[in-house]
This record gives sequence, structure tokens and C-alpha cells, in this order.
Amino acid sequence: MDEPATIRRGAPADAIRALVAAAYAKWIPVIGRLPIPMRADYAQAVLEHRFDLLPVGPNRAGPGLAGSNLAGSDLAGLIETKAEVDHLLVVNVAVHPAFQGRGFGVALMARADALAAEAGLARLRLYTNKKYTANLRLYGALGYRVEREEPYDGPGRTRDDDVTVHMVKDLA
Repeated sequence: MDEPATIRRGAPADAIRALVAAAYAKWIPVIGRLPIPMRADYAQAVLEHRFDLLPVGPNRAGPGLAGSNLAGSDLAGLIETKAEVDHLLVVNVAVHPAFQGRGFGVALMARADALAAEAGLARLRLYTNKKYTANLRLYGALGYRVEREEPYDGPGRTRDDDVTVHMVKDLA
């Protein structure tokens, strides 16, 4: 498979849903439920949030990125963001398992930094599960700090040790 092209804005809900399912499947046995991104309605989310996509494949730069499919391309990763009044919320960052460990997650998070700066927002926020220890390490290395922790009380909760970690990063 070809290496990913540059990050592009796009919104193909079906491709997003498939990438998220592949990226988050490994966490189901760890937390005992479907991760929040696997429960999302991406047909609605693409109308309300910004999605920046990292496509791969022979047609990675083609016009399919703006349509309902990727016109022969697949996704290596994505970042979903939502601009709030005083910060940019990183709703979701996902990298397909076949492309993990290549720095694509870092590149996608850098894209969020750039989007926040372009919007004049000096702060980014995200939330994750406390059991996603590799993600917590990555976010810490990227300048995020833990703002607070709270018990997860959303759908599918099965364990008492299910904790949501809220993280924040201030841009310099």
C-alpha cells in the first residue's frame, strides 16, 4: 500500500466509520465496552465537526475525499475537531492499525495545533480513557496535561474502574 498523502479535509462518513472501528477494536476488551468513537453517528458528526483525513492508496489525492467514498483510496488516519468559544476540542484521533507506529497520530495532533492557532484559539482539549496508557503517554509528550479525571458514566459502562481523563494543552 502507498504511503499516506498530506492531511486533507473531508467527510466520507462510511470511510470514517470503518477506520474508527478498526482503530478502536483493540480497546473493547480493555475497557469492557464499545469506546465512545465506535458509538458515534458519523453521518451527523460530519455535519457538525471538522474531519481532517490522512488517505492512502492510488487515488489518495483524488476528488473522492469530498464525496461519500474515497474513490479507491483508504484512510490511514483522521482527526475530528470542534471549535468551541475558548478552545479547540479534539473529539477523535484515529490511526488504522496497519499504519500505527509511523508517526501519523503525531502528525494528526500537529494538525489540531495548527487549526487552533489558525482559529485564534490558544487552548486545545481532549478526553480519553485512563486505560489507554499509550495514548496518555503520547498526549503528555505532545504537551497535554491532565486537567481532571472522572468516572465514565455513559452508555455501556460495565466496570467501576472506567475513568475518563480530561486533558488540556495551551499553545505557546
